[in-house]
Amino acid sequence: MKILWAPWRVEFITEKKNICIFCEISKEKDNFKNLVFDKRNYVFAMLNKYPYNSGHIMIAPYRHVINIEELNNEEWMEIFQVMKDCLKILKKVMSPDGFNIGFNIGKASGAGYEHIHLHIVPRWIGDTNFMPILSDTKVIPEHLQATYNKLINELKNLKS
Repeated sequence: MKILWAPWRVEFITEKKNICIFCEISKEKDNFKNLVFDKRNYVFAMLNKYPYNSGHIMIAPYRHVINIEELNNEEWMEIFQVMKDCLKILKKVMSPDGFNIGFNIGKASGAGYEHIHLHIVPRWIGDTNFMPILSDTKVIPEHLQATYNKLINELKNLKS
């Protein structure tokens, strides 16, 4: 049996799961601590604290919604407007070669929390390298707060 070591995920695995992080974070005021960089009328955007790549963003409605078909029209439209804005920002400040975009719905999908949220993962040619294969290590080259600052500054430019 092959064993996959991902020690950087242990904090996520051991976090209390009897709360919904999206509901809790959306109520808090400390956006910087929570990596929330955009709050709109129905949804908010935040950096993933345990990213697959630098710039990994999650967009979620404030309302606790489990299934995608439960989103109302306002939430649905705003999720995709924020997604478009995030793509513009990521292209400008990080210059990725592509993106993985999608929803994890339900426990079997790998969703850690049953609160619908959209993932945007920037991708670069060659970002899947030998490190995860040979040393079970994922390299995230930029600190989350540095990425946060880039995104929030560019979001201000986009809105002005």
